[in-house]
Amino acid sequence: MEAILYICHGSRVKEASEQAVSFIEKCMKINGFKGIQEYSFLELSDPSIEEGFQKCVEKGASTIYIIPVLLLTAAHAKKDIPEVLEKLSLKYPHVQMKYGKPIGVHPQMVKIAADKIRSASLYKESDETMLVILVGRGSSDPDVKRDLGKMAALIEQQVEQIVVQDCYLTAAEPSFEEALQMAEHSSYRHVLVIPYLLFTGILMKSMEKTINKIKSDHKEYELAPYLGYNPLIAGILKERIDEMMVGNEYAFITS
Repeated sequence: MEAILYICHGSRVKEASEQAVSFIEKCMKINGFKGIQEYSFLELSDPSIEEGFQKCVEKGASTIYIIPVLLLTAAHAKKDIPEVLEKLSLKYPHVQMKYGKPIGVHPQMVKIAADKIRSASLYKESDETMLVILVGRGSSDPDVKRDLGKMAALIEQQVEQIVVQDCYLTAAEPSFEEALQMAEHSSYRHVLVIPYLLFTGILMKSMEKTINKIKSDHKEYELAPYLGYNPLIAGILKERIDEMMVGNEYAFITS
């Protein structure tokens, strides 16, 4: 029997974990998969990857398709999750694993971000070029900066009268604070902040506080909502599952 195990990041904020579960449950309903489906978290929330995997096995899974519900490719996808899967492969040698790709740079993610910009109050009201700050979680892995930089460039191509600057909440430059400083000293009067985050959480709340502290008489700032559930993202996850089913796995494969 086949199973899908979704792996979300996890958060200390209960609301974020609840949003992740709701998101995955919606994906489960519309992806057309008839086998076992379970969700899990890499850290900070329950169930753990090990617990989610065990549920699949207990329900009779002999092949498990593992999908990291992560926006960008970084250490979590390349190292942290594979290390857990390696241990599980030793514990359950009779279970075949297929490990999928993260969401990554995708045209539908560009569309989602572009739609958020077009729906923002500042964009609707502005008749001049606006600065968009695209904020990623951040990582020391250079692929994160590369991929979010690509996203920024693609979004800029899709939406009229914007300039997009990528920045990061941790472990990469420019930082979110540095991007805000650049915005404050720039010629742009309207600044829209787009959090490239799936759900709410400590990082989102921190961004809200930082923006609320800005006292500017000559600029307007707006913080857009985090990405949240979107059928387009559910479609990308289905793509990733379909890729595994035809043999196009990511960094970790074991039988």
